[in-house]
Amino acid sequence: MTGVPASAAGGPSKTGHSQMGASGTDSGGKSARGGKIAAAAVNQASLWNIANILTMIRLLLVPGFVALMLAAGGHDPAWRSFAWAAFSIAMITDLFDGHLARTYNLVTDFGKIADPIADKAIMGAALICLSALGDLPWWVTAVILGRELGITLLRFIVIRYGVIPASRGGKLKTLAQGIAVGMYILALTGWLATARFWVMAVAVVLTVATGLDYVRQAIVLRRQGIAEREAALEESEA
Repeated sequence: MTGVPASAAGGPSKTGHSQMGASGTDSGGKSARGGKIAAAAVNQASLWNIANILTMIRLLLVPGFVALMLAAGGHDPAWRSFAWAAFSIAMITDLFDGHLARTYNLVTDFGKIADPIADKAIMGAALICLSALGDLPWWVTAVILGRELGITLLRFIVIRYGVIPASRGGKLKTLAQGIAVGMYILALTGWLATARFWVMAVAVVLTVATGLDYVRQAIVLRRQGIAEREAALEESEA
């Protein structure tokens, strides 16, 4: 024994080890917290992407579109042309936001919820305004909106069994609805007024047909899901 403390002799002391450990833990904790904060910042920033901005624009266009539709009693050709422009912009953004989100990996929870709401809001506003002004029978509005809301509810009911993919018929239906409603928004006369009746008839037929097809797919999907669960349960019990 020399009588010299380990710290004085240059050896590492227990206190030194403790301080170093505490310091290391502190740094590690700060780094982890910093990483979480950075990740949260990135997630928050990702909300403000081009796809979501287009969806927000479509939502903001809804009250403006309604105001333009009902301006000057709702039958002024000039105001109806402005309303048509707002409706067209909304429909065009609908074509691009989903494509951009999927192509550039910009899918967010906000977009998943807001996009279908924006779609139904602008179409619903247009149909209700047209029927309220006496330009479109109420039964047409009821059929289209009933189908859209019913299919949305059906998707939520069967989502535990799987996802019903969008079909070509569904996309064609959306296109037909957009063209037909756009033609009704404009103050058309003559053969164009007659043509819009037939375009709307095609849109209604596609609306009903694709709605029935979605119901069929939902029933099949549910049966498959139940069968798979029962098979998995029997396998686990065996």
